[in-house]
Amino acid sequence: MDILKNFGVDPVMVGAQIVNFLIIFYLLKKFLYKPVLGMLKKREDKIQEGLKQAEESRLALEKTLEEEKKILGKAQDEAKKIIEQSRSQATEVSRKIEEDTKKQAERILLEAKEQINQEGKNMEQRLSEKVSSLAEGMLEKSLEGFFGEKEQKQIVTRAVKQIKK
Repeated sequence: MDILKNFGVDPVMVGAQIVNFLIIFYLLKKFLYKPVLGMLKKREDKIQEGLKQAEESRLALEKTLEEEKKILGKAQDEAKKIIEQSRSQATEVSRKIEEDTKKQAERILLEAKEQINQEGKNMEQRLSEKVSSLAEGMLEKSLEGFFGEKEQKQIVTRAVKQIKK
């Protein structure tokens, strides 16, 4: 113990300091350490819960993104189908219009040909009548001095019958 006294250490004081330290340690543990640990535990629990919620949110977001991709894929497929149907219908309508136009053009051509034929026949008949009338008039004029009126009429009538045949 002399060595301790040589260094200026008083064993009673060291004992008192140890007792003081133990009392303060006990008090700190009971009144300060436990509440601080409780507060730290609560904080750690909140952080863990926040991390758990963040992970759940991330998973929900990934799931939502996957569903969004699926929905967009379906929408694109539907759009492609609708576009294809529209093209098909447009092609069908175009083909039908083309056929109707061809039929109408053919009908118009047939009507025009019939009208031309009818007008041609009418023109032939009028021409034939004109030619007959002219021929009759010329024949009458040319026969005036050669035959009598009765004979002229008979000749003209026979000539008109011959022309009409």
